[in-house]
Amino acid sequence: MAERRPILFFDGACGFCNATVRWVIRRDRRRLLRFAPLQGETYASLDIAERPSDLSSVVLVERGRLFVRSAATVRMLWSMGGVWAIAGCALWLIPLSLRDAGYRFVARRRHRLVARASHGASCATPDDAIRTRMLP
Repeated sequence: MAERRPILFFDGACGFCNATVRWVIRRDRRRLLRFAPLQGETYASLDIAERPSDLSSVVLVERGRLFVRSAATVRMLWSMGGVWAIAGCALWLIPLSLRDAGYRFVARRRHRLVARASHGASCATPDDAIRTRMLP
């Protein structure tokens, strides 16, 4: 059922976030995750009261439940299955306050991280398999 598949919302204007989505797509062999920008129609149409308006955090919606920051990252890893689900379990063992502190540390530096990593790189055009998992 497509409605039950988790949706990972990300900052569509962030190069680090877009690179992370490409990384996840390459490793999500189960193809469960769908993706949409926080600035898009899909996120705007969510009927969840606690939907964050801050676009600097990753958000995952699964079966009507909303997860943000490190909890969204853990749920994303669980959805990917295999070794990534095990990594998510290990991450889950870290107290939420510490996980979110680490998340915020990376989030504050995300624009600088991608600038160094992508220097001279060009953007790839998504193929049909990727496009079908992207929501507006």
